[in-house]
Amino acid sequence: MKQLILVRHAKSDWPEETSDFDRPLADKGLLDALKMSKFLKNNNIGIDYLISSPAARALGTCKIFNQTYNLTFGTDEKLYNPSESNFESVIYDLNDDLNSVAFFSHNNGISNFANSISEDIFHFPTCGVAGFQIDCDSWSQFDGANKKLLFFYEPGKI
Repeated sequence: MKQLILVRHAKSDWPEETSDFDRPLADKGLLDALKMSKFLKNNNIGIDYLISSPAARALGTCKIFNQTYNLTFGTDEKLYNPSESNFESVIYDLNDDLNSVAFFSHNNGISNFANSISEDIFHFPTCGVAGFQIDCDSWSQFDGANKKLLFFYEPGKI
């Protein structure tokens, strides 16, 4: 079994003359990311690896989760403005030694991808987190594997 955790970046700010890619986290986003990462860890949600969009707000969220989990993490440009196939491409590149991986990405892509692998209807709020059990031994089997929603958390509801 594998576990895929999808995390939408936390609340961001948009200062004047800042590109979309460089938008930083807002103060609320910093607090929500810390709250959510601690909530997951305190509820025994294991994560082996973190991979983020390189955009500042997603990477900032990832780094806060990393303060809680103390893991190595990477970035992948395919998680910025992603399509559903972008997520699958990143999944197929994962090492099979990793059993639980968290992706940090953006709407609308992250909600669309979650909806494509689940019968539940998703619209991720900022710092929303969904966890899926993937019935496979290798990430290369993702497409044909059964997928089951394990949890969906919103920072305002924890």
